[in-house]
Amino acid sequence: MGRKSPAEIGTMAELRDEIDTLDRALVRMLAERAGYIDRAAQLKPGEGLPARIEDRVQQVLDNASANARDLGLDPDLARALWQQMIEWSIAREERAMDSNGETL
Repeated sequence: MGRKSPAEIGTMAELRDEIDTLDRALVRMLAERAGYIDRAAQLKPGEGLPARIEDRVQQVLDNASANARDLGLDPDLARALWQQMIEWSIAREERAMDSNGETL
């Protein structure tokens, strides 16, 4: 069965179920993204790269803003969320890179 659009939902209980389903999918994607961050922490030292690469940070932020704009979401909100996620990711990479190859 396909998902209902917000306009097709008739009760708050049904609406909350849809939001909970979306939240679970978002968390699943964030957990998957964290796995890629962990791999980056393994690959960067071998390529002589630091955890923070400012050009890449700006690229990811710009992509988040553009994607949000394209999808009708406030680009400032997306940028702020991604900024927080990026800072968390860089800190995670730095911890992993400082642990002499131990994985998180």
